[in-house]
Amino acid sequence: MDSETIKQLIEQGLPGATALVDGDGRHFEAIVVCDDFAGKRLVQQHQMVYRTLAGHLHDDAVHALSLRTFTRAAWDQQR
Repeated sequence: MDSETIKQLIEQGLPGATALVDGDGRHFEAIVVCDDFAGKRLVQQHQMVYRTLAGHLHDDAVHALSLRTFTRAAWDQQR
């Protein structure tokens, strides 16, 4: 699996989200910006992202995924 595929899966699974993904084919880092994260705890935000990749995480196509999640407002402040 490549970074672009993970980006597409996340963005399709979380409409309105923007994903920035980098990785080496098995280990990936993703920044996901989505207003649906508002009011949710960090673990809930990560669970939302993991659900978009569920089938790929279980078949070992993605060995490790490091996540950073933000609402748009939080992302704008971060940058």
